[in-house]
Parts: sequence; C-alpha cells; structure tokens
Amino acid sequence: MRRIAGILTAVLLLAAALAGGAAESDQLKAPDFVMEGFDGGSANHDWETNLFFQRMQEKTGISFEFRQRTDEKQWTERKKEIAEGTDLPDVLFKAGLTDEETMRMAESGILLDLKPLLAEYAPDLWSLLEANPAWMAAVTLPDGTIRALPCINELAPNNLIWINRSWLNTLKKEMPSTAEELTEVLRAFREGDPNRNGRADEIPLSVLGMWDLRFLGHAFGITDNDYYLRLQDGKVTSSLTSEENRAFLEWLHGLWEEELLGHTSFSTADPLRQITDSKAAIPYGMFLSNSPLTVVPSEAMDQYTALTPLEYSGKRVYRDLLGPLTKGTFALTRTCREPERMLTWVNSLYTEAGSILMQAGEEGKEYRWTEDGTWEWMDDLQTVASDILPGATLSDGGIAPGIVKKDFQQKYQDASTQSLIEDMSRVQQYTLPSFPPVYLTEEDRAEVAALQVEIAPWAEKRMAEFVTGDTELNDASWTEFVQEAERRGLNRMAALWQKYFQE
Repeated sequence: MRRIAGILTAVLLLAAALAGGAAESDQLKAPDFVMEGFDGGSANHDWETNLFFQRMQEKTGISFEFRQRTDEKQWTERKKEIAEGTDLPDVLFKAGLTDEETMRMAESGILLDLKPLLAEYAPDLWSLLEANPAWMAAVTLPDGTIRALPCINELAPNNLIWINRSWLNTLKKEMPSTAEELTEVLRAFREGDPNRNGRADEIPLSVLGMWDLRFLGHAFGITDNDYYLRLQDGKVTSSLTSEENRAFLEWLHGLWEEELLGHTSFSTADPLRQITDSKAAIPYGMFLSNSPLTVVPSEAMDQYTALTPLEYSGKRVYRDLLGPLTKGTFALTRTCREPERMLTWVNSLYTEAGSILMQAGEEGKEYRWTEDGTWEWMDDLQTVASDILPGATLSDGGIAPGIVKKDFQQKYQDASTQSLIEDMSRVQQYTLPSFPPVYLTEEDRAEVAALQVEIAPWAEKRMAEFVTGDTELNDASWTEFVQEAERRGLNRMAALWQKYFQE
C-alpha cells in the first residue's frame, strides 16, 4: 500500500513538473504585438485579465503585451512621446488621437498608411466606408492616406431636450411643435401644479448656461457649431449676428422675465440640480441632457420623452453634436511588422458579432436571447456593473474602434432603455451636422484657436446678459454686439474655414 502511495506521489509530482514546464514555456513565448492606449476613468478594465482580449486571442491566435494607461493626462503626455518616436508600441488602441496628433504622427512617419490594406484585410470596415462617403472623407487625411481608424456609433449621443410627458398628460396639453406652443406649455407647467404637491416649486425649463440654450436655437433655424459656424450650400455662415439669433435671444428673455426659464440656469451644474431621492417631487418640466438619468432618478425616467425638434419656416432641424464617427481610435506604428494580421483582428470589431462581443460579452455566458427576441444579462444588474462590464467587455472607458449597432441596443429587454433609444432615434432623423469633418493646417489650427478664445467667452457672456436683461436688447445694443463680433474676428473665422470648401 505504501508502495502504491509512493508511485502515485511520484506520478503526481511528475505531472506537476510537466505542467509547470508547459506553463513556463507559454510564459516564455513572446506576445505577437505591443498594444498601448487609454482605458481609465470609472471603467475599471484590466486589459491583462479582460475576457474580451482572451476570447479574441482564442479566435485569432493573436496575443499582446499590454501598456494600458488609466490616467488621461498621462496618456496625453505619452502621446507626445510617441509622436517623437519614443519607445513605440505596435498598436494604438483606444488611442483618442486628435486630428492634430494624427497629422503630426503621419507627417513624421510614426503611423502607417492603412488605406492600401483595408479592402483586403479589413473588408467589413472598408465596405462601411465605401457605403458612406462622408465617413471615408472623415478618416482620410489631406494627403489621401488613412492613418487611424474610427468608432462608428449608429446611435451617437446628443444633447437632447427632455420634456415631462406625464405633466403634459396631467395638464391635458399637446406636445408643442413651435416656439410659441412651447411657451404656452411652459406657462402651464408654471401655473398648473403638475407635480401635484400643492407648492409652486415647478421649474418649467432648466438649462446649464448658453451652451444648453443654443440647442433650443433650432426653433429659430439655428444649428451652428461651437465656432458659431455652419456650412450651408457650400458657404460658411454664422448665425451669431443674424436676425434669427436676435429673435431667439428676445424669446429667451421673455421666458426669463416670466420665470419660465430657471433663474439658476447660469449658475448651476448637473450635480447641483440632480434629484437623487426617488420619493422627492420632480420639479423639472423640461431640461437638456444626453439622458434624463443625469438629472432625475431612474424611477422618474419614464416621465420624460425627447422633444421632437420644433418647426421653423416649415422645417424641423436639430444640431448633430458629435455625429456617428469618433476618429483616432486605432492606429499602427512603423514598428508593427505584420499590419495585415492586426487589421484582420480589428476588422472583426466592425462586424455585428465582434461589436456584440465587445459591448456585451459572450452569448450564454454574459447575456442571452429571450423568446420575445430581446436580450438580457444573465446576472443581476449589480453584478453586471461590478464584474461583467469591467471584466468581460470594453464598452466604456476610452473609445474603442469598431461599430456600435443601434439594433442590438434597441433589443435590450429593459423597457426604459428601449424607450430612450426610440427617443434618440426619433430626434436623430432631424439632426444636421453643422460641418463636415475638416483637417486644418497647423497654421490655421493655431489661428482658429486664437479667434475662438476671442469670440466664444465674450459671445456667451453677452448673450446671457441679453437673456437675463442685464443688458437691454435693443437696436443700439444689437448693433454694438454685431460690430464687436466682427471686430473680434467672426468674419475671419468664417473665411478660414471657407477655403476648405472651395469648388
């Protein structure tokens, strides 16, 4: 018996030694590529242990040495080193490259031109770009090369106007469709005690300063970008000094005077106006945000719906804040010896299967399809938040390359989420980009930045003064406003951008 025990012990020791040797052999095998990028904030991803990368390795056979950066400021500094050629990785993933960084790295030969390889090695991405010429133009540098790949989000977030639908129902009011009708609705919100608590505590319209308010400018046909510009019929124009903007500011001043626009609108912030107590009376009739959840508790989310853009001169338009494309998410450096393999790897993220793997994990392990055609998480939401999202997906943190499919998001079985996506989709059909993507020269970028410093803070302050009545809006003050905008370089700003849209 002792002899049998001795033999078993020897066998077990031998098996352990062999296993240890195999493990050591695996550890000695060098990774195929060095990957570096930013993935931090509240995401809590660890690329070394994240199941997404492990599953991708099983599918493709490609392994990585990871250099994950979790501090955004440090990543910004590290990108400067990369631009100088210091200790280059093979792959930049969740790279967050600005246009300026991409062009600088391209000019210095740091980034490879991927365009000649995309049709063969990234055919799914190439098909998307060919089918959407605006996307192709957006990722193509002025020299005709493609140095960085994008994230394509079919349901890009926007700053939407959320109106309290339950208050409309309580007060038997129709959804407003013009600025005049909206004014009447806001008056009803102020006067009708729609939250039914017997107190005059309703705030008909809550915003965070002029930046929010400018999204309401669509009610006067205004969809300018943050430079106060838009491209219309090939001509760069600005609504800042237009009669439409004057009428818009006069309308806002009327809302302020009637206390329909909250008087903390120029002095508050999201954390200060956020309602966290699920039992508290909701005070807001309307506010602007990418989601109601930034302002009200989840229990009140269903009270709100996105306002369909208001009509002006027979049209409904709305500013497209970000658009579906986020550039600069993925690139290969000159040290990458097998760019074809890496492009094949990243191409899978532009397919539905790869997109879902990144966003939700693996079917049957993290999520499952239900009989009614929707999908659900296989764990409770607390576990999803604490374990699944950080450990099995890469859906937040830095923006990853690939495509985010609206159809998959829409099929999530939570009714509130489905309603939110329906709202976003409804507004999306009216959105217009203020500008197509443009790559400015270094000289023009510097001048635009200097002009923006001159124009934007001054314009925001002056318009806020018109809204609050601190400065009376009359012919004299408006003429002064127009002249000062021109003196500060508004016309020059338009001219700088116009040369990129010559026939």
